[in-house]
Amino acid sequence: MQTAKQYFDLLNSDYLVAHREKEELFWSTYMATSDQTDEFTASEKRWTDFISNASRIGEIKAYLNDLSNNSSVDSSNQEQPDNIALQDGLKGWLALFESNALESEQEQKLKAELINLEAVLFEKKKNYLMTFTDENGLQVEASLPALAANLRASDNEQVRASSHQAFLDLEQWVLSNGFIELVKLRNQFARALGYDNFFDYSVVKTEQMTTDELFTILDDFEKQTRETNISSIKTLAAEKGIEAIKGHNFYFSFAGDATRALDPYVPFSQSLRAWVESFSRLNIDYAGAELTLDLLDRKGKYQNGFCHAPIPSFSDNGKWVPAKVNFTSNALPSQVGSGYSGINTLFHEGGHAAHFSNVTQNAPCFSQEFAPSSMAYAETQSMFCDSLLADADWLKKYAKNKDGQAVPDKVIKALIETKQPFFAYGERSILVVAYFERALYEMNDEHLTPEKITQLARKTEQQIMGLACSPRPLLAIPHLLSDESACSYQGYLLANMAVYQTRAYFMDKFGYLSDNPEIGPLLSKHYWSPGNSISHDASIKSLTGEGFNAKYLADICNLSVDEAWDLEQVKMQQLSKRQQAPMADINAKIKVVDGNKLLADNQVSLSKMCDDFEAAIEKIENQIE
Repeated sequence: MQTAKQYFDLLNSDYLVAHREKEELFWSTYMATSDQTDEFTASEKRWTDFISNASRIGEIKAYLNDLSNNSSVDSSNQEQPDNIALQDGLKGWLALFESNALESEQEQKLKAELINLEAVLFEKKKNYLMTFTDENGLQVEASLPALAANLRASDNEQVRASSHQAFLDLEQWVLSNGFIELVKLRNQFARALGYDNFFDYSVVKTEQMTTDELFTILDDFEKQTRETNISSIKTLAAEKGIEAIKGHNFYFSFAGDATRALDPYVPFSQSLRAWVESFSRLNIDYAGAELTLDLLDRKGKYQNGFCHAPIPSFSDNGKWVPAKVNFTSNALPSQVGSGYSGINTLFHEGGHAAHFSNVTQNAPCFSQEFAPSSMAYAETQSMFCDSLLADADWLKKYAKNKDGQAVPDKVIKALIETKQPFFAYGERSILVVAYFERALYEMNDEHLTPEKITQLARKTEQQIMGLACSPRPLLAIPHLLSDESACSYQGYLLANMAVYQTRAYFMDKFGYLSDNPEIGPLLSKHYWSPGNSISHDASIKSLTGEGFNAKYLADICNLSVDEAWDLEQVKMQQLSKRQQAPMADINAKIKVVDGNKLLADNQVSLSKMCDDFEAAIEKIENQIE
């Protein structure tokens, strides 16, 4: 008969096999470097079968009961450390199986149908062609990131209007090519598990709270930021005309000039260097992880950044297992606005990678992005890192043009003048997804038609965002299509609430964030090392001494332009007085690829990797020109 230790070790090893197989096929499929969709679908089913095995729950409880009853006790009447660690590890596995278990044959059958249906939609969408009309009146094929960059930075209204229309066309394509059937099947699956609908099921699974508990937080935030959002939109319409608040004009109307002014100071070719230097000065250590970065947009590649870890970090019987992490962005180096957007994604996904590389528990179940891991907890790590890019001291230090000149104060001020009035809008553009998905999954099946869903999308955008149509229409958001991210988008907003709570703590403690070498070790100790062994709220409390509080984000949303500029001026003044933090070794093996092509690595040094990447990007830019 297996001992509890043997059972635990077998869980660890069996999970690693299933998880790695699924994640490596996920990567090659989503990066369009192989045509193995059927193999990926089969591997996803095998992994799902593993984590949804309900019989594990009783087995683990039995082992835990035996350990509790028969534990060795020393002279101090304390359980020995090995026994405690084993119990903690088994409790981690218990939480995973309780979050994902499918007990009945019907539940398992419906889950398999969901995987198949989603795979079919994914394959069809890969072949869906999106285009916009360029300055010369020509139809140009474009990805989601390219279309989004057009809306932010193109000074040609025809380009912006046709790019926005491409989003709207994608919405209708999605509604006519399997999404409605997916919604119905998701609801059927959730009801088989005892929930009213898939949204209720997902909120419990991803955030361990009910829909009512979630909307107590969201409704309060909506109320706190409503007037600021309405006021900013009314002011824009009064100053620039009603055309300015149309979906295709909105972003450019308030931020286009500032985005173009910043663009020469944030070339994508310098993004890797900025990431390496910034993270190393924050003293972020990747604990020996192997990182693969695929950063450029290309045909067939999944059109949204993500970070997954085929090998989760953990301590295997005292031996450290470093993580293997893949992350991606969709940069278009020659397009205005794409440099800053690409850097943002690099910092965001690099933050995820730092998290998943530093979980020090004794089982891989603690170091993965799926339930019982809270999405808000996972996104707090990445969004904290990308929040640094908006800080004036970070921009002054790292945003430099080809002549090495730092971004001027007037450009930073212009960014604040254009973006601060719409800070609340930015957060509400996350908020809107939760309101839409809740209403969508509450609809009766007979009402789930393209017309009614489109009407719901526009109505929700008007209610929450204050616009007749969003610049990024709801059903053009990739997260809504994927089972692992559907009905979880609110995690980004909950995370940003935690981000600004974390930032406030560090500012109060240290007075600055950018290049602060105290930050990496503190994040590692309080946020990363425990993994999902503690709750999101408990991790925040561990660092700050205070439980989760949405007030900090709401306060930032409601700052005036003058108040925001005053804060940034202080950061720039402090930067000139600070001694530059030394660069630490980020302790990772890094490969930067474009599909199957190696662009750069740090086999020789981080510096050479950044030089090689810069040369590769500049070569690509010259070819485009």
